[in-house]
Amino acid sequence: MSASWQSLLPDLAPEADLSICVDLDGALVRTDTFLECLFALLARRPLSALLFPLWLLRGWAAFKHEVARRSDLRVENLPYREGLLNWLRGRREAGARLVLVTRSDRLIAERVAQHAGCFDSIFASEASVNRKGATRSQALLKYLSNSRWGYVSNGRGDLALWRRAGWVVAVNPGLRLRRAIRRGQIRADSILDDRPPLGKALLRAARLVQWSKNVLLFVPLLVSHKFTDPKRFLDVLTAFLAFGLYASALYMINDLLDLDADRCHPVKSKRPFAAGDLPLTVPLVASPALMAVAALLALRIGWELLLWLLVYALLSLSYVSFFKARLLLDVIVLAGLYTIRLWAGGAAAHVSVSPWLAAFGLFLFLSLALAKRCSELWATSAPNQPVPGRDYTPEDTGLLEAFGCASAYLSCLVLALYINSPDVVRLYKRPPFLWLLVPILVYWTSRLWLLARRGQVKQDPVLFTLTDRTSWGVALVSLSILLAAGMQ
Repeated sequence: MSASWQSLLPDLAPEADLSICVDLDGALVRTDTFLECLFALLARRPLSALLFPLWLLRGWAAFKHEVARRSDLRVENLPYREGLLNWLRGRREAGARLVLVTRSDRLIAERVAQHAGCFDSIFASEASVNRKGATRSQALLKYLSNSRWGYVSNGRGDLALWRRAGWVVAVNPGLRLRRAIRRGQIRADSILDDRPPLGKALLRAARLVQWSKNVLLFVPLLVSHKFTDPKRFLDVLTAFLAFGLYASALYMINDLLDLDADRCHPVKSKRPFAAGDLPLTVPLVASPALMAVAALLALRIGWELLLWLLVYALLSLSYVSFFKARLLLDVIVLAGLYTIRLWAGGAAAHVSVSPWLAAFGLFLFLSLALAKRCSELWATSAPNQPVPGRDYTPEDTGLLEAFGCASAYLSCLVLALYINSPDVVRLYKRPPFLWLLVPILVYWTSRLWLLARRGQVKQDPVLFTLTDRTSWGVALVSLSILLAAGMQ
């Protein structure tokens, strides 16, 4: 239902003795603030997970309190329902009393209430009291005993309150609760459903467009001149699927650990988890399942491919949890992740990856990783302020740009040295044609950096390349040169 909040709620006048209770999690904000605190803590202090068992021994309320106390969640960046928040502020000005209700810890609720600037009371968990279910219902009913009141709720554990409220607005109720409302078993005066279709949101979270990076798995098959072998091709295609599934699993985990930084970005803030379009619990189930399927597919090809997938998995997870926020180490690890795809492609195709190809890929991918960081820095307008989630400031762009261009031209040098090596004579009938690839690569890398400097590369350079017509033209010309050189 996309109607305004005024049309969803009944006539509330007079408002002098009216109380409006609002669920924080799932209603006022499109997310779960406890999980937000948990993932924010893990993103910045991953070793704090070692303390979780000790906190849990003191009870669930103490665990939530310790997580809230140690996390530095910026509540101003949470995905608020601005329409609801504005409506509440209007009711507060008209004399209504507003009550913020949550199972999360009071420390977080107080910060949200301070940001909203309109709540009179807070019912939340504390270090020794876990306010959920009957405990919260009894305390809240006692507090509201002498007033008219209504409830804006997402329905999780609040049905006892629904039956006692003067009116209820259900915000994105689950399928079971929605069915009960439709049958008249539970009363709800209005239903607000502003979620996008689940399937569409899941596909966005999986970021299938990122699978295109796994085309690198086919490179060893191509340069070894085995591309027409159907069995090898199918094996590499299976590896492509395995790496794609794992990439989707990793991106979901990455999005959980990068929620706060994503919400500071004009494009990344629209990602499903940052925008609150999907529950934060989805990756906890989907990611392990996708990783397991990816491992089984890799094992079907052979132990060597599974080993490369595991190396890729460990390096990816270490990047997400540690290297991503480390100066220069982040781009080196990114380049390594791309290069691993070349080795994995060789394992899937059962061909060896030459040191020439590995060195060429490493320098080229390092240049692309640096271009990505520079694009992020150029998009940051505040001087001397680090990019959220990164260890760079806009003042670093000059040196990073120099590093990136140098790395790009080193890849051109490796290509030139390879063309002059004895290996080329064995693989190609007319090797001199390959020299045409060098100026083409110089042109393409130089153009990419110029466009990035102009702010025209607003995304991952690899994805930009896949949607750039000139890059496709360069690829077709390069393929024509390889055919003209005559593969042995």
